Amino acid sequence: MGYKYGVIGSGALGGFYGGLLARAGHEVHFLFHSDIEHVRKYGLRVDSKLGDFHLPRVHAYGSPSQMPVCDVVLIGLKSTQNHLLESLVTPLLHSDSIVLVLQNGLNVEQAARSFLGSTQVAGGCCFLCSNKVGPGHIRHLDYGRIVFGAYRGIEGRDAGPETHRLEQILSDMVASGIEAHLTDDLLDASTDAIMADSDSRSLAARISEEVRQIGCAAGCLIEPSYVDWVIDHTDEMVPYDSSMRLDYLHGRPIEVEAIYGNALQEAKRCGFSAPIVTTMYQQLRFMASHRKAPAGIVSQ
Repeated sequence: MGYKYGVIGSGALGGFYGGLLARAGHEVHFLFHSDIEHVRKYGLRVDSKLGDFHLPRVHAYGSPSQMPVCDVVLIGLKSTQNHLLESLVTPLLHSDSIVLVLQNGLNVEQAARSFLGSTQVAGGCCFLCSNKVGPGHIRHLDYGRIVFGAYRGIEGRDAGPETHRLEQILSDMVASGIEAHLTDDLLDASTDAIMADSDSRSLAARISEEVRQIGCAAGCLIEPSYVDWVIDHTDEMVPYDSSMRLDYLHGRPIEVEAIYGNALQEAKRCGFSAPIVTTMYQQLRFMASHRKAPAGIVSQ
């Protein structure tokens, strides 16, 4: 039935999407870190607005060397761990494997492309409210849409995976209950507190508008209505802490470069000034370099 999947980074994102694929009967192999013994004993639990489910037995591994080769490898790992990517992914690959990068940030696919070659890399944007709340326990709060497509490089010159192979992934995902869509173009405080305050709400809109303008400068047509869409959908979603904020609060590395630094590099390449995003980037870099892990929490 469909492709054989491997999941690198089986947390809030990888555990959720991989769990849905496994629940639907697809062969899914998960790489776990600190959760491995718990998952082997108790399985994977997902509490979801789509319906709670528990997988009592999953293909769980503590090392990629123990995993079989897979047709599709989903990357749900934080981009701050991309220096480990080659060693984690390479053992899972055969000559026709596709690596689907589902990470926060702009041009994060390059980390995979650097050792895979452009024809094997696809990238995706996930509109997902999901948290890992305990060992082998994922809580899906809202949304879940994936928009993915072939990664064609910064200049758009690479072919990427063949369309019919991406369509097979799409078919597998949709049949598993995932709201998934294919695209030819990859450039596509808790939220309630941000939306409730007039100043932070205004800032969120201005950041979104500047991001839209960066995309337009890079050659992507993004309508002005995009900003209203972002704000309206944030109003509608359940109160939610972003993965970056949760990482910061728990003393873990935060994805400043992937989310902000790469966007600013693209703006600079296009000759576009992005003062608001630059300010956010500088502030986050300062916060990341000076924050301390909370007592009793070890940064991983």
